[in-house]
Order: sequence, then C-alpha cells, then structure tokens
Amino acid sequence: MNTRPHDPLPKNFDFSAAEPDIYAAWEEGGFFRADPAAPGESFVIVIPPPNVTGNLHMGHALDVTLQDVLTRYHRMKGDNTLWLPGTDHAGIATQNVVEKTLLKEGTSREELGREKFVERVWEWKRQYGGNIVRQLRRLGGSCDWSRERFTMDEGLSRAVREVFVTLHEEGLVYRGQYLINWCPRCRTAVSDVEVEHENRRDHLYYLKYVVEPDPGGAASSLPPLVVATTRPETCFGDTAVAVNPDDPRFGEYLGRRVVIPLTGRSVPVVADAYVDMEFGTGALKVTPGHDPNDFQIARRHDLPAVSAIDEGGLLTGAAGPYRGLDRLEARPKIVADLERAGLLERTDPLEHAVGVCYRCRSVIEPLISLQWFVKIGSLAGAAREAVADGRTALVPAGWEKTYFDWMDNIRDWCVSRQLWWGHQIPAWYCQKCGETIVAREDPAGCPKCGGTELERDPDVLDTWFSSGLWPFSTLGWPERTADLARYYPTTVLVTGFDIIFFWVARMMMMGLKFMGDVPFRTVILHPLVRDAQGKKMSKTAGNVVDPLEVIDRHGADAFRFSLAVQAGQARDLRVDPKRVEGYSKFVNKIWNAARLADSLLRGGAAETTAAATPGTTPAAPATPAGPGAGTAAGTADARGSLPDRWIRARLNQVVKAVGLELDAFHTDRYCDQLYQFVWYEFCDWYLELVKPVAYGPDGPARRAALETLGSSFATILKLLHPVMPFVTEALWPRFAPAGWDLSPIMTQPFPQFDPRALDPEALDLIQCLMDVTRAVRQARSDFGLPPGAKLSPAVQTTDPARRNALSEHGPLLLKLMGAESLSLADDETPRPRESAVNVLPWGQVWTPLAGHVNPEAELARLEKESQKIRKEIAAARGKLQNPAYLDKAPEEVVAETREKLSEVERKLESLGRALELVRSLA
Repeated sequence: MNTRPHDPLPKNFDFSAAEPDIYAAWEEGGFFRADPAAPGESFVIVIPPPNVTGNLHMGHALDVTLQDVLTRYHRMKGDNTLWLPGTDHAGIATQNVVEKTLLKEGTSREELGREKFVERVWEWKRQYGGNIVRQLRRLGGSCDWSRERFTMDEGLSRAVREVFVTLHEEGLVYRGQYLINWCPRCRTAVSDVEVEHENRRDHLYYLKYVVEPDPGGAASSLPPLVVATTRPETCFGDTAVAVNPDDPRFGEYLGRRVVIPLTGRSVPVVADAYVDMEFGTGALKVTPGHDPNDFQIARRHDLPAVSAIDEGGLLTGAAGPYRGLDRLEARPKIVADLERAGLLERTDPLEHAVGVCYRCRSVIEPLISLQWFVKIGSLAGAAREAVADGRTALVPAGWEKTYFDWMDNIRDWCVSRQLWWGHQIPAWYCQKCGETIVAREDPAGCPKCGGTELERDPDVLDTWFSSGLWPFSTLGWPERTADLARYYPTTVLVTGFDIIFFWVARMMMMGLKFMGDVPFRTVILHPLVRDAQGKKMSKTAGNVVDPLEVIDRHGADAFRFSLAVQAGQARDLRVDPKRVEGYSKFVNKIWNAARLADSLLRGGAAETTAAATPGTTPAAPATPAGPGAGTAAGTADARGSLPDRWIRARLNQVVKAVGLELDAFHTDRYCDQLYQFVWYEFCDWYLELVKPVAYGPDGPARRAALETLGSSFATILKLLHPVMPFVTEALWPRFAPAGWDLSPIMTQPFPQFDPRALDPEALDLIQCLMDVTRAVRQARSDFGLPPGAKLSPAVQTTDPARRNALSEHGPLLLKLMGAESLSLADDETPRPRESAVNVLPWGQVWTPLAGHVNPEAELARLEKESQKIRKEIAAARGKLQNPAYLDKAPEEVVAETREKLSEVERKLESLGRALELVRSLA
C-alpha cells in the first residue's frame, strides 16, 4: 500500500516533464487494454483512421479529444471499454509522397516497376508511418494500442477481398464503360464524394450552330441555333443539340441537323425534357463523353459518345488542329478562332461551381472509362432505413436531412483507381478466351477454358472501400472472433461532418450488408476546425495552427479542454491560441487549489494565493458587523457546517449534471459545467468559506471540514479526468482515499449521484450569500465605480436562517464585495436614499450610492452612451438584413458582425438597467 506524499506540491505543474512519464505509466500498466471476457456493458469506439502519411492536425486533435473524453468516462463507469486505433493506407496521398521522393532521386515508379515500387512504399510506411500514432499519444489518447490496425495489414486485406468477391457473386459489383470523374493530375478515377466544388469566376460563351442545308441542298432559312456553354473546348465531343419539347422557340429545328462550330461535322437536334428553358438560350449542346447529364441524354436518344479530352487533360484527335493542347490552355485559342469565324455571338461573365479533385485541387474531367462499380441502390436503401427508424442516430439530428438527400440521389460507386498502392482488385483476365475471373484466392488457370495465361487487373480499390469495412474488419471479420462477438456493433462514431458521405455512409452500407446490423448506434458529427477568425486553415493562407506546438506551450490538458468545451452543434470551431492560454490558467487554478487543500490536509499552510481571491492570503476570521454579529465561524449542526453541507450538496448536483451531459455526448456542456463550478464555486466560494475553520484550532469541526475538503477535491479530480487526464493523474496520489492501492485515477469509479445527499436548505443559504455579493458587484459595475470605492450595503430579510448565514459569513462577503460594512435590515428599516435596489425572492439588497454617484451627471453620461450604442446596433442590424451583404461578405466577416451585434445589445441592456437606477436616484 502507498502512503500519501508528505512533500509540498511544487508551485507550478510542469506538464512538459509530467505528461510523458504519466502516459508511459498508463501504457506500461496495460490500463488501455480491453478484455472481451470482462464484465460490463460494452462501450466501443473505432478511431477514424488517420492517413499513414499524416501528422497531427487540428481535425485529428478534435477527433481524438472527444473520443478520449468518452472513452475515459465509460472506462471509469465500469463499462467494458474498447477504443480501437489504426491508420489508413491513403492510396493517392501515400503514392504521391513516395513518387515525390523518387523524383528527387532521379527515378520514377515506372522505372522501378510495380513490385519494387510497392516494396518501396512499405519501406516508407515502416519508417514514417508511426509519426501520427506517436502524436496521438502526446495528446493523451487512451487507445488499446495492442489492437492497432492498418487498412492493408493481412487481416484487413483478406476482409477486403472477401467483400469484393461476395458483392461480385451477388451481381453488386460489375465492370463497364461509364462516365466517371477523372483527375488528369492524379491520373485516376475519383468517386462523386471525392469531388469538391469551388466557386469560380468564368464566362458563358454563346456559340452559333449553323443549320445544315436541306436534304435537297438548299440553304436553310433558319437562323443559327445559339447554344450557351462554359466549356467551348468540349464542342468537338458534341453528338447532338437538345431543346425542351415544350419550348415553342425551337419547334422548327427539331429533326434538323446543325453544324458544330470549327468542325464541319453535323449533329441532330433532339427534344429532351431535361433541358432547362431558362438557362442560356434554352438550347443545350450534348457532349456525352464529358458531362454526366449529357451522358444520360445520349442513352435515352441512342447517341454515340465522342472523347474530345484524354486522361492527361489534352485534346484528342477529335479536336482537329487543337489536338495535344491542354484543355484549359486550348480554351482561349478556340474562343479567338470562334470569334474570327463569326461563330461567337457573345460572352457573359458567370460565377459557378467547378468540380475539383479533393486531393490535388485539379479541375475534374468527366470521361468515359472502363471501371469497376458497386451497384449501390439496395445498399443505400438499407443504410437510409437504419437512420430513419432510429437504429443509428445522427448527432446533431439536423444532419439527417442531408444524409437522406444524398442516399436518395446516390449513383453507382466507381471503386477502381488507377494506382499501384492499395488493395489490387482480385480480378484476372484470361488471355486465351477473354473470361473475367474474380476470386478469393489467386487462380492458377481459367475455369472456363483451362488456359494459364492470366493477367491481373492493374487497378486498386478506392481507399474508402477498405475504410468502409473498418468497424468489423478490425475486429477480426470474416473470422467469428471473440472481439467481433463482444464489440460489434460499436457504440459511437466521432467524426467531422465533412466525411459523412466519404466514410460514414459507406460503413453503414457495408456493416448492414455483411454483419446484418448497423456499425454504430450513434454518430457524433462535430464542427470543422477553423482559425481564430473563422477561416479555413491552409498552408497557403499561412494560418495553420500546429497542435504539437500548442501542446508544447500550454500542455495537453489546456489544449484538450479548449477543444472539448467548443465542440457544440455549430458548423465551425475556432482555434485561438489565446483561448488555449486562457484554459491553461484553469489548469493553474486547479493546481493551486490542490496546493492549498494539500497543505491543509498535511497540517500546514502553503504560501499560495491561488484558490483565494487574487491578492489575499489566508487569515483568521474577522468579527462580522451588524445584527447577529458574534456567531462563531464554522458553526455546525449535526449534519456539519453550512459550507460543508453546501459543497457536498452542490457537488452532488454537478455529478448528476455532468454525467447526464456525457451520456448525451455533450462534451461542451460537460466542460462548461465543470469550469463554472470549479472556478467560481469551489475555488472562489467554498475554499474561502472553509478557511476560517481550516486555519482554526484543531477539533471535530476542523477535522470534519478537512475531510469534506479532501473528499470533495478527490471527486472533482475524477470528474475532470476524462478531459484533463494528466494534471488529475499527477494530483491523484495526494487526494486518493485511505487504502489507496496505487491504481491510477483513470481506473477509479466515476462519481455517482446520491439522492441522499440532497440538502436544499444549505444550497439556498449559500445562494443567498452569492446573491448579495452579485447584487453589490452589479451596482459597482453599472455605475462604473472604482475598486477602491467603499460601499456599505444593507440586506433586508426577516428569515432567521438567512440572517444567521449573512452574519456568520459577513467578513468573507465584505472581502468579495470590496465593501466597508454589511448591515442587516428588517421590514421596519427605511431604505437609504440614493440606493441601488435589487429585489430577490427572499428580500432586498440596498447599495447606498450617495457620495459615489452624481445622479444628474451620470444620467447625462448614460443617455449619451445609450444613443451611441443604438447607432451601432442599427448599423449591425442593417448589414445583417441586407441580402447582398450576406451573399458577398466572407463568412467570417458576417460571423463577426453577428457577434458584434450580440455584444452591443448586451451593453445596451446593461445601460438600460443603470439608467433605470439613476432615474430612481435623481
């Protein structure tokens, strides 16, 4: 058994020295490991696997913090808790990193060949792939590292092949020529959800399609058909012009042919209801090889597809003299030639959304290509139903509509990628008979003709295909393991809302298909991390905040708390290093409160001002003034002293509140509850209330007070531990209960609400003291009185218990209020003239202002200030009611305007309160 340390706590918490040692002790002790045979309700989180190429960024930090808070909480609750970590092979990203390395070495993947290149990537992974995992430890992540997985390890690779083959056997995987999204820079197909859209300023070009002569050779009397397009370089791939059948302007054109500008090639004019009569001229060029909507029109009208742009983004032979030009460089040349030929009617400016590759930001080129697809309809339907019927809940629930809209309009998923790093598609092509073989094991020959010349498909699977299996493949599937039986389905997924389609939807589909149940019961979609001004972080903008630098400067606890306390239901979370610095002061507040409590429990007095009001030192109780004076400090009934009763009852309320918040996954409210209680109630009130007894003579009252102090602080440490694991672990040996068995705080039971600890009387009486203090402070603030202004408030109440509490704790109230004296009044006592009055349910607080405030001058000042604030409010409201401002102003500027409006509205409310008081004085 260990004994409580007897040396004083150091003045400051040296987090840089303590954090590595504490984490190593946790890990070496095996405290993160889950045991499927252990009792308790399962609580399971699988980490969203960061890219193996990555370093810790703010999004990871938020993810890990929220998951760790929940994991530590449920572990302390006694649940059988598993937090399973791992990394993603990140096909495109990892291949790009290694290819850049090869380029510096003067070689390339093509020169190495596939086998040696893949070996090189594995070598890179072994050397650098552990960076992100080490950084997750720096943050305090209590993952079960014994179960760490990688999306290309042997077990997960087997699961990927099993799923692909099974889907193919059921007709849900097929290969075909379809229009897909193609990245000319990455040279690979990308799925719909991997295409991001950027608003860009562009032009709408109005091209003239001359009507072909009549069959007899006579020139047509119809004027050219003008078509509006943003991409004139794709006209070489046109195979029709479409108009809406209900559009009366084009009736005479139907059935005729028109000549594509600069080509001499003619195409038919067809009628299709898809055409928007209001866009452009109402006539649409149909380019099936480069537009998904045109591709569908072509299928309805049996039109051919012509590829005008190749996989490198260069114009093809269909473009004639422009062949070999880059698609974007060709555009101005084509426009100039159209103008010279008299085939460009006009050009209008246009701002529109352009699809770009999520990885390299290159403009996506729709191309017709032979690819592998997953037939997604039935899978998406099941995943939609699981959210609709409540088997999986999205938090916040507002994301359900977005989820449903996407599921209702989903297209088949292109899963093949033209890469070498990844899960190679398990398909072989017989060179003798052309048979396609999809198999769980590498085939020796063709089952159809017996031929042995088999060529494997060179493509790999979309990274999100393997990630979609993460909740069950990491638990051992397709084997029926003990982990799989115990821990699937998982309890909660914590991730950013930006990958709800990339990843969340895929896991829902695959989990339901292969496990027969949803992969998680709850999905928490947290905000996206922005900089202090609300802007997206990027290296280009130079506003990236490095989490490791913040941890080095302020410690992991302050950083974690700053993230968790902001993780509410807003779309953005702003990271401001100054805010983290503010929460580092909270860590200091806890540490200094511990120093005071520890010194008292050890029988001495520490030289500290920390938990006390700034600038004060522990002192013997003063004699209270006013009616009821002389009551002994620390007077107690059979239940203990009033401060002891209050802190036990109030802490019991906080235990209940924070437990409810964590059960509901509200980490922001959990943090805020603890911050407010620890700082403003435990430190600012309780420690001050208990000092007179704690520094008094030894006896039953003092020993009871110290017992309450120690047990209360131990409870606070346990409540804080999920979000502040390091400082609470460092302090735990000082406040662990008798019989402590050396086990860390993370293994202690989380505090439970005790209905027997309710004490409404104690809560009410201390609230009375707080109300009085708040009323006097409010008067001081409203009238702008300096800290040195000595006030003499009076409290009117006839309740004996309140009068006794006010009398007993009068000296403390004087110090907290900065007042000279405090008197008690009854119903017969006249209210002093020129007094600020606060009416409370149990009485009134009078703050005499004579000699401190000139009513006439103060009235003039406040009215002038109110006029100025009203103008500021009008200006802010005017901006926010202006649609043009809301549409054109940057998002962060609009947010600042809203914040400014809230601030000045609060100020006007305060001024109104002060005006009302001054008018009562005048």
